[in-house]
Amino acid sequence: MKFRPSNISTVIIVDKGKGSTKTLQVKTKHINRLKHYAAGIMVVIALLSGIIIYLDTQNSRQEQENDLLQAQLSKLKSTIPAVPAAQSQVKAQPQQSKAETYIQSIESKLTFINNYLKKRGLKGFSIKSIGGGDSKAAENKLSDDEKYSLYDEYLSRLERAVAFTPMGYPRVSSLTSYFGYRSDPFDGGHAEFHPGIDFRGQYGDAARCTANGKVVSAGWMGGYGNCVRIAHANGYETLYGHLSHIEVREGQQVTAGQVIGKVGSTGRSTGTHLHYEVRKNGKAINPISFLSLNN
Repeated sequence: MKFRPSNISTVIIVDKGKGSTKTLQVKTKHINRLKHYAAGIMVVIALLSGIIIYLDTQNSRQEQENDLLQAQLSKLKSTIPAVPAAQSQVKAQPQQSKAETYIQSIESKLTFINNYLKKRGLKGFSIKSIGGGDSKAAENKLSDDEKYSLYDEYLSRLERAVAFTPMGYPRVSSLTSYFGYRSDPFDGGHAEFHPGIDFRGQYGDAARCTANGKVVSAGWMGGYGNCVRIAHANGYETLYGHLSHIEVREGQQVTAGQVIGKVGSTGRSTGTHLHYEVRKNGKAINPISFLSLNN
């Protein structure tokens, strides 16, 4: 693209060392605006310089304030009187009472757990023997470390009892049928005894074990269809019926929360659901009381 001569200015660059010259053609309007360009650059430089100076000033001011606060803090520390030995001993007493309060809190929680176990046919543990016997004098002879050690041993036994006691839900959903006598779903004119509870479910939903134990049978079991039976401690047993698929095998050790099968409608069933039973020494008992600690 060619410019008209009036719009173009020629700039001559002289190289004194080599004695040569070069020419550069620039639009005349840019040359006329050089002053404006220079002024704009100077304004930008001035703004940047002002910002740098302001930030430096603020930083210096903050450092001075920090030094002043440190000096005031040191002065205040020097004015605090030393605590006499007698007062130090007084302050140590709440620590001892705090330990006693902690132990009392543990005892309260253990009483609640023991009541839960007794409701489920388990023999509760004696809490009185933990602190060193029924004698208050004997209990006072124990150090805090000794008391904590006894509680730790007690809790280990309690943990095992709870782990092997069926509790909670094999599947979290609404109930469709309860424990006890009901109308026969295959013959409404007759009544039948329902030895467990039924949980609503979709085909393939997970069914979970409710306590640690050993699988005593895993396979087809008459009207229960695909069924898993698990033996737990203290004569307890749980049963999971009408499964579409079994995930464990006979003789396998399982833990609470482990998936043992999938919900289905095998055996004597009118629809997809999970049949769940809790048995004590071979006799079916109401699983409802095992779903929550408050029952």
